[in-house]
Parts: sequence; C-alpha cells; structure tokens
Amino acid sequence: MFFVELLKAVFLGIVEGITEWLPISSTGHLILVEEFIRLKASAAFKEMFTVVIQLGAILAVVLLYFRKLNPFAATKTAKEKEATWRIWFKVMVGVLPAGVVGILFDDWLNQHFYNYWTVALMLILYGVLFILVENRNKGNEGKIKSFEALSYGTAFQIGLFQVLSLIPGTSRSGATILGAMILGTSRSIAAEYSFFLTIPVMFGASFLKMLKFGFQFSGLEMAILFAGMITAFVVSLVAIRFLLTYIKKNDFKAFGWYRILLGLFLIGYFALAR
Repeated sequence: MFFVELLKAVFLGIVEGITEWLPISSTGHLILVEEFIRLKASAAFKEMFTVVIQLGAILAVVLLYFRKLNPFAATKTAKEKEATWRIWFKVMVGVLPAGVVGILFDDWLNQHFYNYWTVALMLILYGVLFILVENRNKGNEGKIKSFEALSYGTAFQIGLFQVLSLIPGTSRSGATILGAMILGTSRSIAAEYSFFLTIPVMFGASFLKMLKFGFQFSGLEMAILFAGMITAFVVSLVAIRFLLTYIKKNDFKAFGWYRILLGLFLIGYFALAR
C-alpha cells in the first residue's frame, strides 16, 4: 500500500515536471492520468499534492536561473544588477493581471470550467493557434530578442494573455508563450519570460493553499508530498533544458499538433467512458 502510493506520487510528479513547462497543459494531462492513477486520499489532500508538485517544478526554474535572476550576486557588476532588477520589475508587471483575476475568480473559474470538455476544447483551440501563429511567423524570429528590448507595456500585454491560462486546459506556459510571440518576441525570450512569470504566481498560490490546508500531515502523506515534489523538480530540470534546446532549431507547431490530438483523444475517451 505505502509503496504503491509512493509510485503513484512519483508518476504524477513526472507528468507535472514535463507538462508544466512544455506548452501542452499540465491540467489536461493530470485529468487524463487521474482516470487511471488516483491517490487514495481526501480531495483536500489531492489539491494540496497538486500544489506541492507544482512548487517542485517552480524550484527547478529558480535553480536553473538563479544567477540570472539574483540581483544580489557578488559576481555581478552594478550594471548587471540593475538589469536583473529590471527583469523582476517586468515580471511583476506581467504577473499583475493574472494575479488580480486569479484572486477574485480562481475558484469560480475552476468550479465552472474544470471539466474534460473545457480542457479538451482549450487544448484543441490553442493547438490550432500555435500552428497559425508559427505559420504567420515563418522565417521571422521576432524583433524582441532580449529582456532589455522587452518593454513594460509588452510585458503587461503578455500578462493579459496569462489570464487566459486560468481556464483549465489552456496551459500557463502555452498562453504566455503564444501571447509573447504574437507581440513580437523571439521563441527563447517568450519561453524564458513564461518561466519567470510562473515563479511569483506559483509561490503565491502554493503559500495560500498551504495556509488553507494546514500543515498537519501523517507520515505517509509527508512521504507522498516529498516524493511527488522531488520528482517534479528533477524532471522539470530536464524538461526546461529540453525545451530551450528544442526551440533553437524548431518551432512550436509540433506542440500544437500534439495538443489537438490530445484534445480529440480526451473527447473520445470521456464520451465513451460516460
């Protein structure tokens, strides 16, 4: 029993670590996986587990970009520290729209849209959009190729796209990457900015969920949480590096097609299952 639950936690951590960063919707994958692999725990603990494995994924970004995002690094010049602070200011500007809407409407959105139909349709819709945007941008890598060139206005507009990710199935990284590319950023800046936007959003969400759930866990629950979080952390390191390497020579159309196929599969599976 104990070993089986740990294996489930590890598998769910693997799914989270991959799908949180690739623009393919972690929610869509977790909904499908939970049809076959379910933790034997309360609904509240499962919600807490989801938050904790997302936290593990976020810690991977913090580790990979620690020097770039650390404005206090002794090895940085005054000019480099100033540039780092500007990145953080642009991140906070981009976080504002989703932060405000999320605080006000997150529970309502999940209550009304957290279902396989919505997730499947969002998977397909944004899959089509990725293909269309990449076709439009063919041969054009975008005029914004550095964070210095990313204006505060553009950062805020990308943040508006992140609001769309509050609808399950959209994908946090998918919405921000797509929005950034539409607004003229290169794929690499779009991907990195989407990673950075996730840090304050998910740390904030994790803190609020932990306060809501409390910190009273059994030994088994603690083991499940740590197994899932550590797995998500390690797998995220690999997934992020893979994505950044992949987009140097490839576009996002493959992810678009994958989203469409997964969305169609979800519709077919749940239609037959019901």
